[in-house]
Amino acid sequence: MPNYSKAIASKLPNVGTTIFTVMSKLAQEHNAINLSQGFPDFDCAPRLLELTAKYFNAGLNQYPPSAGIMALRERVVEKAAALYGATYDPEHEATIVPGATYGIFTAITAFVRPGDEVVLFEPTYDSYAPAVEVNGGRPVYVRLQFPDYSIDWEAVQRAITPKTRMIVINTPNNPTTSVFSAEDMRAFENILRNTNIIVVADEVYEHLIYDGHQHQSVARFPGLAERSFVVSSFGKTYSVTGWKMGYVLAPRELMAEFRKVHQYNVFVTNGPLQYVLADYMQDPSVYLALASFYQQKRDFFLTGIKGSRFRVLPSRGTFFQNLAYDAVSDEKDTDLAVRLTKEKGLAAIPLSVFYHDGHCDKVLRFCFAKSEQTLAKGAAILRGL
Repeated sequence: MPNYSKAIASKLPNVGTTIFTVMSKLAQEHNAINLSQGFPDFDCAPRLLELTAKYFNAGLNQYPPSAGIMALRERVVEKAAALYGATYDPEHEATIVPGATYGIFTAITAFVRPGDEVVLFEPTYDSYAPAVEVNGGRPVYVRLQFPDYSIDWEAVQRAITPKTRMIVINTPNNPTTSVFSAEDMRAFENILRNTNIIVVADEVYEHLIYDGHQHQSVARFPGLAERSFVVSSFGKTYSVTGWKMGYVLAPRELMAEFRKVHQYNVFVTNGPLQYVLADYMQDPSVYLALASFYQQKRDFFLTGIKGSRFRVLPSRGTFFQNLAYDAVSDEKDTDLAVRLTKEKGLAAIPLSVFYHDGHCDKVLRFCFAKSEQTLAKGAAILRGL
């Protein structure tokens, strides 16, 4: 039998199993509280389950349109108009996709060619760089400034070269929990003026933003909207991450290229679930209430860790809380995360894995999209360290 291990030249030689899989598996093995991977430990709204039963029994089990059913595309376009004052054509500028990560990958695949450069802000969500590299592109990293993870826009300007094809942004940001301000967006808009650079905006946590901050979608800013893919997630918004449902908005010319890749990849996205979501989205109060719901959970968790030696970093968005542990241990964050799971029964994510060079600021990320009982148990462990 041929030895394929020698014959295959990996397109992603440095990519292994994601940290989320590693830590969740470790948590399961040690019966630890899992505050690592970003998913709720509570179920979605009962109304969603009712609608799922309704539409899965309605004979809607064949291929939907490749771009998604029109009713759902209309709902997401209406939402963008109501929240961000943006105008998108549901026929040509909205596509329903099997998850936001898929949407990001497809946008990158549609435009990045061998030798192109793609600017990423780090710590950066772990799917971005592999998507660039597998398409022959080269990630160019701009480091966010610890401890508030602010952006040095002069550094962004310096990172742009004639080879820059794309910039990927993420706001609210995972893993830093920071958010772009309106001033950030205007600076970004100014930098990109008179360029052909495409933007992929990962906005999956658009509704999870706290302390009076407002989500600054690229859709709000004409100079950004005209060159941007806006990617969002039904899974994060409605606590159904296992459904893998999301959507992408973009100007017609960009979306046409996106759909060329989409139609030869998955072709369509789950049909019955699209009808479920189109129906459920008729009530905007659900997603408008999310910020308050999750801010209460964040504050409950922070109250629980009072008295611990962890230093609380600002959490302005997402459902994560970062804690600096420089007063707790001198260990590398990856070592502490493993020890915390094995010895103390609490799983977290080390932030160094989101840097291409393993840079470590001694920070662990905790997910607070959990029940109060789970959060209380996790907080008690942290107080005891």
